[in-house]
Amino acid sequence: MRRSFNLVGAAATAALALTAGTASASLTTFQTFTGNVAASTDGCGSTTQTCTIDINVPTGSTVLGAFLYSSLFNATSSPDGTTLNGNALTFTALGANGFLQAWRSDVTGLVQSAVGSGGAAPFSFTVGEVNSAQDGEGLVVVYSNPTTITATQTVGILDGFSASTGDTATINFASALDPSAPGFLADMRLGIGFSFDGTGCTGSGQSSSVTVNGTTITNSAGCNDDSEDATAGNGNLITVGGDNDPYSPFLPSIADDHERYDITPQINTGDTSITVDTLNPSRDDNIFLEVFQITGTATINQPVPEPASLTLLGSGLLAFGWLNRRRRRQV
Repeated sequence: MRRSFNLVGAAATAALALTAGTASASLTTFQTFTGNVAASTDGCGSTTQTCTIDINVPTGSTVLGAFLYSSLFNATSSPDGTTLNGNALTFTALGANGFLQAWRSDVTGLVQSAVGSGGAAPFSFTVGEVNSAQDGEGLVVVYSNPTTITATQTVGILDGFSASTGDTATINFASALDPSAPGFLADMRLGIGFSFDGTGCTGSGQSSSVTVNGTTITNSAGCNDDSEDATAGNGNLITVGGDNDPYSPFLPSIADDHERYDITPQINTGDTSITVDTLNPSRDDNIFLEVFQITGTATINQPVPEPASLTLLGSGLLAFGWLNRRRRRQV
């Protein structure tokens, strides 16, 4: 899970716009970076409340932005005080899917200091949690490097929480695409909290689907791929598509779905848009993060969230009902 995006080749000639679905505005566009840019991502979780995230930033890079996400279940307080390499952080609430919550902390300055101009080896960051309700963390680092990234790329970050009816991201291009062009890339990564699909990822019916341009590419997103513990349980249920995760194959098994997808096969020559739908039919996984990296120049139109979508939702009775459901799955 530790290989960076080293993207080469000709950029697409199209300009594009990425728009998050506005029906419930649960996942909204957070940041866009365009140029000789790439993203490095990783996640970790542990019931010990300590885990390690590795990020790749090649030599000669400049860190443009870094964001730590925390996924919580039935929390009564924020993850404020969580540490990254011993530095205490404050977080912004992104909203909730019932009793499942997501939070974000801007750690750009901290990561810039730790990484400098990059290096050949991965950079390790230790996370120290303050709340046993934290299922884990995901780190997104965006950097520029004109030496290793010779094509114009766009990194788009959508975050928030899963809508019960699903979420949609639409990428609109000003010119027709040619996915066979050298260097063309369309990479998507998900961060999912409270993600459990059977001990050892053997299947329990708790999973999410991803559909690209009308074609379902997985019904198996989820499971606690980034837990550092031997046994799955509340407090380590997280997965984040990472650098060294292989691309998930088409319609993968649960164990083979790594929450990292090459969506190029779903793009036809001449297409002017890409539509990505995510859905958690069991309504007990929280897709809190989508990271797109796409060849070409992009702008992202941010929808305005509905006020209710920024409120931590769900009553105590509902929360404990969901938790009991989870525990029954793990028996």
